[in-house]
Amino acid sequence: MNFDIKRAGRAVLHVTDLEKSREFYNALGLIETESDDENIFYRAIEDHNHHCLWLRRKPEAAVEVISYRVNAEEDLDKLANFFQSQGIEVKWMEKGSQPGIGRTIRIQDINGLPVEYYAEMDKADRMLQRFDIHVGAKVQRIDHFNCAVSDVQKAYDYYINELGFSCSEYTTSKGQPEVWAAWLHRKPGVHDVAFMNSVGPRLHHVGFWLKDPMSLIDGCDYLAAKGFASTIERGPGRHGLSNAFFLYLRDPDGHRIELYNGDYYTGDSDFDPIEWDLDDPLRQTFWGHEAPDSWFDEASTVLNVYTGEKVGTSQPILEKRKPHFVI
Repeated sequence: MNFDIKRAGRAVLHVTDLEKSREFYNALGLIETESDDENIFYRAIEDHNHHCLWLRRKPEAAVEVISYRVNAEEDLDKLANFFQSQGIEVKWMEKGSQPGIGRTIRIQDINGLPVEYYAEMDKADRMLQRFDIHVGAKVQRIDHFNCAVSDVQKAYDYYINELGFSCSEYTTSKGQPEVWAAWLHRKPGVHDVAFMNSVGPRLHHVGFWLKDPMSLIDGCDYLAAKGFASTIERGPGRHGLSNAFFLYLRDPDGHRIELYNGDYYTGDSDFDPIEWDLDDPLRQTFWGHEAPDSWFDEASTVLNVYTGEKVGTSQPILEKRKPHFVI
């Protein structure tokens, strides 16, 4: 069944200090659509809708939900019926229960991740040509989610065979059949979601698209000038996998943000997924330098969509290890 899932749409993050978070996300060049003492709604420069990031002030940092946009309201009904047929509880969020967005469905997915689907969001002015307010990295749009899960193969099979995602690139270990990591998409780019072998379920990062590589450098300069140099965790660099320029940052609560540019078109029907070996030194960073241990070990806690409690994690099915690079 084709549910016509369009793309990664928004993330809802819990943060402990809204003002510190505002300083950080403003420095990335996101646009504040609406806010109060408990919430900030951000959109990016290209966005014509209310938000792609909702920050909620809470006692503890966590991920409330990651959301995918579908084409039409009937796709929500199809998805709800499908999940219920599999014994998955569906939580409806009616229009008006969340600011700026229409009705949604929330589930705990096959990996234990809190996932939401929506079709409608309030309109907002696009800021694409408001060059007078473009600052920092000049974030253009939300691009993807990267999730740490304990069983990548299960996630891979389910999202492709049941939800209609396609694979652009994947990682195995020295020709073994088990998938260590997979980059899956609905839009014709490299990914809307990636799954990585790790302690999970957790959210590793939210990726935001930049218009060009220089915007990434501008982002570094602006962050440093604003006193946020210490938030830079990894990069700048170029991934071998995806070909993208990257910069990884940690927000004041430790949520990881990737600034991202330079992947490629994957929409042709005869596109063949690219396989990488786990220990290929060019896979993670095309220029060869290793990622810090924190990039492999740390990620954001996710919540149960039904109870609001923290979701427990489990060790990965495959041995968890940092890739060994022989250069």
